[in-house]
Amino acid sequence: MRAVRAMLVVVGVGLVYGMAGWTGMAADNTPPEGFTALFNGKDLAGWQAARGRTETPEERAKWQEHWKVEDGVIRFDGQGPDLWTTKKYKDFILLLDWRFPKPGDSGVYLRGQSKSQVNIWCNPLGSGEVWGYRTDKSMPEEVQKACTPLKRADRPVGQWNTFKITMRGDRLTVELNGEVVIKDAQLPGVPPEGEIALQRHGNPIEFKNIFIQELPSQ
Repeated sequence: MRAVRAMLVVVGVGLVYGMAGWTGMAADNTPPEGFTALFNGKDLAGWQAARGRTETPEERAKWQEHWKVEDGVIRFDGQGPDLWTTKKYKDFILLLDWRFPKPGDSGVYLRGQSKSQVNIWCNPLGSGEVWGYRTDKSMPEEVQKACTPLKRADRPVGQWNTFKITMRGDRLTVELNGEVVIKDAQLPGVPPEGEIALQRHGNPIEFKNIFIQELPSQ
């Protein structure tokens, strides 16, 4: 009986740890120390579809038909536009959880451009790859290679995944579920500053626990 109780305690602790992800024992959408929440778990304040200008109420209402907040999760139906932060960022560490309800394709745009996209997809290469640089034949071979995932660390469709994206200068490191998949990849020509976006790619996807820590510029 004691052995059974001990086993239940261990399993319980493991489940709590596994579901908590980057936030430890904190509730979802509560930022870790040193980080700021880009998503408050309640609404999409700080996000918009337009870039470089203020949206009209009509524009905002239109995209919110597709990007909705339910139970502390951003749920995208695949039919709306990309969703951009209203603020621009330079060097940072970005944490976010994502999952596909069914196989799909999406990504995270860095520094205001689609070329520096950290890809999210159901592909043998694995998520984290930087499509715009990996497939650019004008880039040096070492740049293309560094933008190819070192391994596939994706969890099965339907389960939550966690990104840790570090952007310093023109260098990018991506961790997926605690595994380094992109290590210190150079992104030649990446802007020094820009918005972050959640990409629309015609497929449903969900996000939560989106946190950022701004770093001193090099």
